[in-house]
Amino acid sequence: MCGFCGRVKRTYMDSVDLHRVEERMHHRGPDDFRYVQDSDIDFCFSRLSIQDLSNAHQPMQSLSKQYLIVFNGEIYNYVELRQSLIEEGYYFQTEGDTEVLLALYEVYGKQMIYQLRGMFAFAIWDRVERELFAARDPFGIKPFYYDENEAGFFFSSERKCLPLLGAEHKAVDKEALHHYLTFQYIPSTDGYTDAAFQQLKPGHCLTYSFDLEKAHVERYFQAQFCSSVEGTKNVATTLQQALQSSVSVHMRSDVSVGAFLSGGIDSSTIVALAKEHHPNLQTFTVGFEREGYSEIELAKETADHLGVDNHSYIITAQEVMNEMENIVYHLDEPIADPAAIPNYFVSRLASQHVKVVLSGEGADELFAGYEIYKEPNALKGFGYLPRRLNHWVQWLARQLPEGIKGRNYLIRGTTPLAERYVGNAKIFNLEEKELLLADAGCIYPYTNVTKPLYDQALQWDDSTQMQYIDLHTWLPGDILTVADRMSMAHSIELRVPFLDQQVFEVASMIPQSMKLTAGTTKFILREAAKDILPEAVFNRKKLGFPVPIRHWLQNEMYEWVQSIVHRSNTDMFINKSYVLSLLDEHAKGMANHSRKLWTAVTFMIWHRVFEEERTSREVLVSRPIHAVL
Repeated sequence: MCGFCGRVKRTYMDSVDLHRVEERMHHRGPDDFRYVQDSDIDFCFSRLSIQDLSNAHQPMQSLSKQYLIVFNGEIYNYVELRQSLIEEGYYFQTEGDTEVLLALYEVYGKQMIYQLRGMFAFAIWDRVERELFAARDPFGIKPFYYDENEAGFFFSSERKCLPLLGAEHKAVDKEALHHYLTFQYIPSTDGYTDAAFQQLKPGHCLTYSFDLEKAHVERYFQAQFCSSVEGTKNVATTLQQALQSSVSVHMRSDVSVGAFLSGGIDSSTIVALAKEHHPNLQTFTVGFEREGYSEIELAKETADHLGVDNHSYIITAQEVMNEMENIVYHLDEPIADPAAIPNYFVSRLASQHVKVVLSGEGADELFAGYEIYKEPNALKGFGYLPRRLNHWVQWLARQLPEGIKGRNYLIRGTTPLAERYVGNAKIFNLEEKELLLADAGCIYPYTNVTKPLYDQALQWDDSTQMQYIDLHTWLPGDILTVADRMSMAHSIELRVPFLDQQVFEVASMIPQSMKLTAGTTKFILREAAKDILPEAVFNRKKLGFPVPIRHWLQNEMYEWVQSIVHRSNTDMFINKSYVLSLLDEHAKGMANHSRKLWTAVTFMIWHRVFEEERTSREVLVSRPIHAVL
């Protein structure tokens, strides 16, 4: 929807360079830029107009002028909340959801957070109490970065804006780098918060005032799974009703709404439900020239079945190389997920037609959609081995040469879940990091991130524990960050109907036997969608966003990667000769190092953009900058 930044000033600070702030936030809100400055605070806001296009400007003041808000996201139940406030005697000047948030805070204080259904990050300043209250939605759909020091408190929708407010530039953090090399993104959990990438965690809120030495952060939402024992038909019906309700409120907009369509069950279900509200729905798909790496034909077939328009685009390796610095710049953090590529290009395609898109993120985490979630069932026989025999089998398996069939199966089967599963991506292991890192003397185990989460999930079966790990790491740290940044790079708002509080309430009650059964994943979602999807879609296997980086790195991108490695000023972090050796082995077909190479090279590009050239990327934008009185 938008981008914001702001600061609470404990001491005198130089004025914010509003033009540079506007330049860095322009892509998040090209329709309007406004600010408020006084002795205590500075608030800036870049608006992407979705609701109440002519009014609802931000920063917005309450009618009493006591409260001031900046807000990014959508409150999907704002119509109902607004009506209830009107019935209590509250008067509104606008038709959008921002003023509803302000009114709720004025009436209910911080408890208002429990009434919200939507995606959001916001900050509200109380001029009388001189206190800031901020919150982020339960799943982390919208970002909220912050920093604090003796001069004050700084916050923003994007990390790159914080130094412009007076926050100190953050150097690369060693522990963050270690975790990035494991996860392909930088996680943020209860057990670990990286000083270089401090974020308000999903489902958390904070309070900051001059009376507090530092911001007080607390959790208001805790994801819990509690299986019910209802029959499959009843659960499927309840889930379908929850999804219909979610898509209905996600379609609320004063501008055109479209949808991403990959051809799989997640996006197809969203499109089928959205078409009930918008018969002329437009859908968008991208693919690649290489066979097996494109869902365009599947998406077109699905679109024809559902009776919606489909726009498609084929991405080339050369385009990716041309755009990679822009992709990394907009990601803001080093994230080596190749899915950022199709997300970037499908968002660019959609931006030519609509301002809002629906997407299927979250379904895999809520309904056990990843194939890896089947693994505990496949390995359960190892649980019957005596401990000493278990250790002996693992020792024996590790003596076998790499590549021997069954070696990894034996190792994984004899390794406890908390030690073997770190999430959907595990890139470099400990031994490989010792070769990759220039300074490998201090090792930060990935269990710093995952152990606190496993401790919270001990009461559940192994597959549910895996979902819980992904829900708190992979989903907000990778999937939703990529989705937000790549859509905002092209100034469109991405909405995710699966990650709705009411949908999660149903999903959390579904037993694992209704998710992983009949040889498939997301069984209950398939049952819920059976009546609204054509059979060809219903039985289709998940492809995701396949990207042919393995082939590109052997061919079109080989010299490009060589050049990046040679030019990179990351010798203090990375053993570049090791990266080049991986590239040569990969090019010769000796091993598939594509994900490792992509992780290393993405970090090098990120370092060049944000460390080596961080003052040279601003694009001059000319538009009015308005003060809010």
